Amino acid sequence: MTTELLAPLDLAFWHLESPEHPMHLGALAVFEAAPGARTGVDDAALLDLLATRAAAVPRLRMLVRDVLLPVGGAAWSVDEDFDVRRHVRLVELPPGDFADEASRLAGELMERPLERGIPPWEMYVLAGAPTEGEAPGGRPFAVLVKLHHALADGMRAVAIGAGIFDQIADARAAGTRRARPAPPRSWLPGPWQVADMARNRLGELGRALGIGASVVRASRLDLRGTPALMAGSSGTRRLATAVLPLEDVRQVRKAHGGTVNDVLLATVAGALRRWMLERGEELPDRDPRSDPRALVPVSGRRPSRVRQGTGAGGGSGSGNMLSAYLLGLPVSEPDPLSRLTAVRRSMDRNKKDGPSRGAGAVAVLAGQLHPLAHRLGAPIAGSAARVLFDVLVTSVPLPRATLSFGGCPLREIYPMAPLARGQSLAVGLTTYGGQVHVGLVADGKAVPDLGGLAKNMNEELNELLRTTAPTGPASVTVPGERDMSAVPAVPAVSAGADLVG
Repeated sequence: MTTELLAPLDLAFWHLESPEHPMHLGALAVFEAAPGARTGVDDAALLDLLATRAAAVPRLRMLVRDVLLPVGGAAWSVDEDFDVRRHVRLVELPPGDFADEASRLAGELMERPLERGIPPWEMYVLAGAPTEGEAPGGRPFAVLVKLHHALADGMRAVAIGAGIFDQIADARAAGTRRARPAPPRSWLPGPWQVADMARNRLGELGRALGIGASVVRASRLDLRGTPALMAGSSGTRRLATAVLPLEDVRQVRKAHGGTVNDVLLATVAGALRRWMLERGEELPDRDPRSDPRALVPVSGRRPSRVRQGTGAGGGSGSGNMLSAYLLGLPVSEPDPLSRLTAVRRSMDRNKKDGPSRGAGAVAVLAGQLHPLAHRLGAPIAGSAARVLFDVLVTSVPLPRATLSFGGCPLREIYPMAPLARGQSLAVGLTTYGGQVHVGLVADGKAVPDLGGLAKNMNEELNELLRTTAPTGPASVTVPGERDMSAVPAVPAVSAGADLVG
């Protein structure tokens, strides 16, 4: 299939974009030098390898074109003039700390909307400058991946982006089992199909009405929100990161119940509380209704379907399949265990209702709208995010296998989520190598102290970990956190998936 209509939610993401609010997902992957390497990393060879592997993913050859019917719609179409060199680039970093420079540049590059008229994605090899006394072949490098949210949701982004890793690329080169062709069908549905279609449509409309009513009930008339999380857009981006030991998260879960997701969400809430106090901001009253709200995306895509779609590069059912939960982050609660309990109870209620019910499932409504409504209503819809939530907290699950690129082991990977209009912070989480990697993306001018929030992620988890010690405070090792700023002089020119379990 060379042409495929954009799914309703894809179309919404495509039209929600503006120069100040690019709608792409990102990930910064940091690699170590290949074991036993005696010579320096060949940057040109890395770029060639990246280009070859990206070109082998069929989905990355698709661009968006307007269509006559349906009115206001658009379709994915193969770019007949596809040139992978327009999408992959090599950037040499200035001398200095590699991690700081790579992540600062990642923030700068994430400011820029993707070019339209060609497949909406970019990848960069970020090569560090050699440092004095560095061992031969010991220089790390990073790869930045940018995919438009219309191209992929969180799990689909993993399936596409993972194509650059040795393990996935080698499996693809070895060949995958071809899907059996579907038998030809008449374009005229039979009477029983018509009846089923009618029942399904009525069910969808009923569910949409229920979600719409929940959205109205959850909407806030007071839009002042939390100053730390609300700001007019400057078009700049800042990135800060933190690394949390997964074993510590599991220890807290084992001691106090709930899930790993609950512990991570409570850690985010506690870190926000600490950060707001450091900024001298007034905390909300001890009323759950006044706490900031998080939108926690949930993928409707099964992992097996994602793996199957990787080889094919998309196709039927390749559009975004997202819903979400709304969660009050209990920053007004001073006790860390009480915060964890509040998060666990709220998430239990969300899960009981299911991801396709409640105000958090507002994305499901996109499927009930005509394409023209997405095209004309995008500015209004984009500004409505503040009515429902204050911060996005999302995660993308990675394959559990050890990953590498060109024989160089993956050391760290930080997800980067887009910012909604009027919001200044998004939190991305992913697990790899026994660690939870946290990517904090913020408006560069609204949140100049983002490094403080990264530091507080570690401190909050340490506080929870201390509560698990039978006597006295636990001895805790704190991984380093970094503040990575976008370069503000560069003008402006990715969800989510289920949280790690």
